[in-house]
Amino acid sequence: MARQGLSRALVTASWLAEAVRAGRVGAGLRVLDASWYPPKERNARQEFKERHIPGASFFDIEECRDKSSPYDFMLPSESHFADYVGGLGVSNDTHVVVYDGDEVGTFYAPRAWWMFRAFGHKEVSVLNGGFKNWLKEGHPVTAEVSQPTPAVFKARLNRALVKTFEEMVQNVSSLKFQVVDSRPEGRFRGTELDQGLESGHIPGAVNIPFHSFLSETGHEKSIEEIQEIFREKKVDLSKPLTATCRKGVTACQIALAAFLCGKRDVAVYDGSWSEWFHRAPPHYKVSEAKRSKA
Repeated sequence: MARQGLSRALVTASWLAEAVRAGRVGAGLRVLDASWYPPKERNARQEFKERHIPGASFFDIEECRDKSSPYDFMLPSESHFADYVGGLGVSNDTHVVVYDGDEVGTFYAPRAWWMFRAFGHKEVSVLNGGFKNWLKEGHPVTAEVSQPTPAVFKARLNRALVKTFEEMVQNVSSLKFQVVDSRPEGRFRGTELDQGLESGHIPGAVNIPFHSFLSETGHEKSIEEIQEIFREKKVDLSKPLTATCRKGVTACQIALAAFLCGKRDVAVYDGSWSEWFHRAPPHYKVSEAKRSKA
């Protein structure tokens, strides 16, 4: 199946269900629920305790991050990531499948996928369609919490896959790489608040809302459809590309979509708009709202 090529960036629910049925979830295959929701809306950990894919462990993005940073969900250190995923039974030889329970199909899972890749892990996949479609297709769930045997994971950050604030500032003038912003159009344009922040975008960025790559059912669109989306926005996948969003989460959907098209080197601006808003000079924050007030 073509969609399970490219180091199995995507796996289907039927493929994973067969792996569960055959007892293959273990040291060689780990399943991680990477769900996260705003605290007042849903409780990801509680939902995991109530039902999850058999053999899965909970990947807590609140724990696996740089807690010293003022910005949400910034990458942890190599040692922090290695210790955390090692505790989930993931070694460098483990095939990792990540999923989440968001209603759109996939939301936080691509962030976990990208984190593994950023720390040098190649065998990591996203469950196509997420937990939503796992349930819809009638695959098994359990409330039993597995206790994986801790493993040794050696992490090495691939800095080519991560962009810093300084690199993004430099690129405004140098234009060494394309920038794609995955937020909704209103937040990109600056016409609606971005989770409490004034919105807008980095100069030169192109807007492709992340849900553009998802079908109505919550599955990834076909490679041909994804390629056409990039073409329509004049994004050249043969050239350097960096993805950004609000806090480095849905930007990873851009990286995943490009990966499915054969482009494995998309970087993510980890601080994204959260950092850019607080650190960039005013003239580096493009907003239609500001123009309308002038």
